[in-house]
Order: sequence, then structure tokens, then C-alpha cells
Amino acid sequence: MTDNRINAKPQNILLEDRNKATISGVEQVDSFNDTTIILSTIKGGLSIKGEGLNVGKLNLDEGNIKISGLINSISYISKEGTPKNFMGKIFK
Repeated sequence: MTDNRINAKPQNILLEDRNKATISGVEQVDSFNDTTIILSTIKGGLSIKGEGLNVGKLNLDEGNIKISGLINSISYISKEGTPKNFMGKIFK
């Protein structure tokens, strides 16, 4: 029997009032500025977009990050480096 899960370790994303996010399962921060944060996580790449984004606390030993600012979107990134969304799947 084959296990289809990417990783047995859980990943949690907690979004509070669109202005605070706590994410577990973070392996590294690939890039960030005040409008976009790109993370490598145990479940794949993760893109956070918004305004005035700030990395408040980062603990790579535990795999946790806290982000503040106006958060407009959180999406996983495909292997090609583009967010997976409906239009992206159509024009693949």
C-alpha cells in the first residue's frame, strides 16, 4: 500500500483578521519585501501577498514564522514557480 501524502508532518496556517499570520512547517524564507513573501515549506512553496508585510518572528529550528501586515492572498506555488489557480490550470 502506497502513502500518497507529501509529508506526514502537519502544516498549519493561522490567519487572524487579515493582518496576522502564523505558519508552521517553514523550511526557509526564499524572498520577502513589503508586498510579497515567498516561503519553502514541508508542503511546497508558499506565496503570501499583501501590503506592508513584515516578518515578525522566524524560527527555522521549529519551522515557524509570524507575519504581520495586510494579507491579500496565501497560495501554494507549483513546481514551475507560479501560483496554482483556476486560470493557471486552464492555460497550462
